[in-house]
Amino acid sequence: MKNKLLLLSGMLLGAGASFGQTGDIYSGEAFRFSEIQQTGTARFRGLGGNQAALGGDASSLFGNPAGLGFYNRSEISISPTLNLNSSQASFLGSSLSENGAKFSVGQLGLIFAGGDNGNRRWRRTTFGVGYHQNINYFNRFTFQGRNNRSSFVDPIILDANARNVTGSQIDAEYDPNTNQATDLLAAAYQLFLVNGSPIGQNDSGAPFSRFDANRPRDQRNTFESTGSQSQWTFAYAGNLDDKLYLGVNVGLSSVRYNSENVLTEFIVNGQTFDNYSQRDRLTVRGNGFNLSVGAIYKLTPELQLGATVATPTFMSIRETFNQGLSVVARDPALPLIGNAVDVYPNDFNYSITSPFRASGGATVFLGKGKIGFLTASAEYVGYGGIRANTTNNSNAQANSDFRNDVRNSVQTTYQNVINFRGGAEFRAGQFRIRGGAAYLPDPYISRLDNIDRSRLLLSGGVGLRNERFFADVSGTYNTFKSAFTPYTLPNSADYGSAQITNNNTNVTLSVGTFF
Repeated sequence: MKNKLLLLSGMLLGAGASFGQTGDIYSGEAFRFSEIQQTGTARFRGLGGNQAALGGDASSLFGNPAGLGFYNRSEISISPTLNLNSSQASFLGSSLSENGAKFSVGQLGLIFAGGDNGNRRWRRTTFGVGYHQNINYFNRFTFQGRNNRSSFVDPIILDANARNVTGSQIDAEYDPNTNQATDLLAAAYQLFLVNGSPIGQNDSGAPFSRFDANRPRDQRNTFESTGSQSQWTFAYAGNLDDKLYLGVNVGLSSVRYNSENVLTEFIVNGQTFDNYSQRDRLTVRGNGFNLSVGAIYKLTPELQLGATVATPTFMSIRETFNQGLSVVARDPALPLIGNAVDVYPNDFNYSITSPFRASGGATVFLGKGKIGFLTASAEYVGYGGIRANTTNNSNAQANSDFRNDVRNSVQTTYQNVINFRGGAEFRAGQFRIRGGAAYLPDPYISRLDNIDRSRLLLSGGVGLRNERFFADVSGTYNTFKSAFTPYTLPNSADYGSAQITNNNTNVTLSVGTFF
């Protein structure tokens, strides 16, 4: 886990917080798996993601399950989704743009509506099962610039000097049979990135150094992540007197996250090396469960109120972290035995508890619903309640320290927020037109890198609905700023952080039929 901490501490310091400890790293990962922005069918996405006080849509499976009580006939639906990502990164005075697209299935639902119970107060019950994607992790950005002050090798050299080890001790951390090292220092030493002395011939110890130390270098960093946090949900709802709708659901959650970061340095007029690179890969797999209960009440035929409460998601996580170094030499006398060395993979198992959520909202129907409706909701998200735990360490005290470190980091980094959403639908016969917005406040207690990380999601859509079939399409636009630091050094003037403007567009098509 040590190499991962060194890497992620550098990345997250670029966000402005003190992420040098284990608890800070894993509180950040738990947050990544908890930040749900918008889910559901194209209809509900077009309304800004409102789900608290609306029903009769497959989004109710995982939003407010009481909304299933509005169904009087069964339904099957699917929502293919296209995520478009564009980014512009500024780094050391240079700017670079990147674009990408990713297709996924955003939602799949099957609703079984029960029959009418006639004059009985409990009119009908509904059961549903569905899949939905809570978070899509597709992201890509590239930045580059000329660095006259430092190299990504410098933190490795600082580590070597702090350890006060000799060359032969570093060599002992490398296995020539597998071409793998126990850490970045041992890998860098085999490639002559550290110290520059032939293997086994330097036992002088610190201070270590690097070749081409006074040469400027053009640094280029490429990051890409894929995967999703998704959930299969089983829900049950009932309708009392066509006035009170109650529902409950159980969710089986899954996380699949993959990221790769490659940082390459091209040495300007280098004597020993032309360029060298560090590659970092993180693979995360996890499963968990949660529970939600909800209610919707028709106060009048024109006004209905809704509320839902969702437990945290309790999730078990398995991750693997891989690193490697590679070089392209310029000096033919350099006795390289290869041009790349990998670091032994780091595997780590832990569990997380995502935030508690509760929401409430209201829907006003216009012209008894014939014209359309207005809807709004507020959602409380308790980011301060994020927790992580592990039994991966060798003793109970270490596991307790991990749990306490994460809790302390969460309480000093994240704050509870209230997200606001509003939307409207207007009807003309079978045709629908929708618009919505969502405001998600900055969940960080302190503004990191002087960046406001609150988000404004703007959405809209159209739909067609008849007695047997419906089709909806929506688009959601989201722009936000972030920062990324490939490595850090004691003097902040010696390294750079990339300032990134992200523009994400989600296009969702939902089609379904009644039966």
